Amino acid sequence: MNRSSIVTAAALAAVLAPVAAAPAATSAPTAVRAPYVDTRARDCAGEGSGCRPGAVVHHWHKRGSSARGVGWVYASREGVRSGTARWLVKQPGGTWKTGGGWKRAHRVGSHVETSWGRDGRTGPKYPRGTKVCVQFKGLSTKACMTLK
Repeated sequence: MNRSSIVTAAALAAVLAPVAAAPAATSAPTAVRAPYVDTRARDCAGEGSGCRPGAVVHHWHKRGSSARGVGWVYASREGVRSGTARWLVKQPGGTWKTGGGWKRAHRVGSHVETSWGRDGRTGPKYPRGTKVCVQFKGLSTKACMTLK
């Protein structure tokens, strides 16, 4: 081993040292809590193996706020070669509305998938308790979750 590889190995060992080796109590100030809470809610509907359909919703909110921002919605369906999907939203006490229009799902292995939105704190805002569902054309079963 040359000198640079020994220094690199020592630096790597220092970084990988177990957390338990650190002192239990420190005089450092308490860490500040992040102002936002990011959450991913999942649902897998239908009978049999696999998700028919499946959905994931990324939503976020400021601590203490009842408003929930929807960053992106993902829809998948196993066991098919093609499909078209949309997402729906129902606010507490309201009626179903379309969150995103019909969108063609693309094949990935044994399932099809599509998504709306993007990462970050973007997208529409809804009150806590709002229900978000993913629906595939020609399929009566929906994958739904509630924004907590």
